[in-house]
Amino acid sequence: MNGNGWSDIGYAAVIRRSGQVEFGRHFDAVGAHVKGRNYQSVGVCLVGGVDANGKAEFNFTPEQMKSLRVVVAMLVLAYPGAKVLGHRDLSPDLNGDGIVDKTEWVKDCPCFDVKTWFIGGST
Repeated sequence: MNGNGWSDIGYAAVIRRSGQVEFGRHFDAVGAHVKGRNYQSVGVCLVGGVDANGKAEFNFTPEQMKSLRVVVAMLVLAYPGAKVLGHRDLSPDLNGDGIVDKTEWVKDCPCFDVKTWFIGGST
């Protein structure tokens, strides 16, 4: 157990700055990455995403983005119909308008629109 009482890392995969992918929890195991959504999601973490002051910043390496595309593509094949989203997209809709906007994000990560990026848009 670690200090939080978890048995291991909360993510299924961690992508280092070099692009190396390290695997944590099994993809079918319940993770510990998005409160209230762990039972229905697979967590992938990119190292980085903050500036020197701890503020959210897109500073991921090209190697990380290449590895992320491979990992996410693999997950989409393994889980047909899965939605590709970032942590921030799973924040609660606090004002109940059906849209989770920036003021409602629990976290800014991963500092880009994952859904748009995955379908071929820019980061």
